[in-house]
Amino acid sequence: MTAKSSPQPFAWLVHFYTASGAVLAFMATIATFDARFRMAFLLLIVATVVDATDGMLARRSGIPGATPNFDGARLDDIVDYLTFVFVPMLILYRAGDLPDRWDIWIVAAVLLSSGYGFASLDAKTSDYFFTGFPSYWNIVALYLHAARTPDVVNAAVLLAFVVLVFVRIGYVYPSRTPVLQGVTNVLGAVWGVMMLVVVWRLPDAPQSLLIASLFFPVYYAVLSFWLHANRPFVRST
Repeated sequence: MTAKSSPQPFAWLVHFYTASGAVLAFMATIATFDARFRMAFLLLIVATVVDATDGMLARRSGIPGATPNFDGARLDDIVDYLTFVFVPMLILYRAGDLPDRWDIWIVAAVLLSSGYGFASLDAKTSDYFFTGFPSYWNIVALYLHAARTPDVVNAAVLLAFVVLVFVRIGYVYPSRTPVLQGVTNVLGAVWGVMMLVVVWRLPDAPQSLLIASLFFPVYYAVLSFWLHANRPFVRST
């Protein structure tokens, strides 16, 4: 089935698939308030899988041409804000992973900076990069929660990433940046399995596995910085 021949019902099913992330976010919120943090992270993993695959389905279904009066990209941003930003911060807040008295301010800094990041016109560029730290707060939250690092350290890490939202460095868009895309996807799949084991073993995640899994964030950062340093300026899409 090609994009030109895709029927409109299939395009609407793709939008429904994207929107299901909001339901997953709601379920993760309920799990968080019940202190079932492992379940909350598992639901966020499912939401991440949805986010990683809906773009491919959207391109296959001929969106936006198939549904000209509906903005799937806007829907995707709304869902991503819930699953990548709001719920992860709620987990850290409810789990007591942030300093008392300062927790709400740290959460506010993340929420507000990510609002800026999502709304920036250069958030995604025409050469398939994210600009500024791309709001991977679900990943950051999982590492901080699973590592059981001191709340002061957690606060410092979060605030450092808040600053990086405003530093307009290009970060790899895993499903679309063409350079080393195959390598990135294979390493990302291995890393994903490792993180699934980490989540499944919460609250006693294997620290050795958690440390070993850092290979992919390091790879991602190094590749992003190298490509950014060697790419010409491009206008955002």
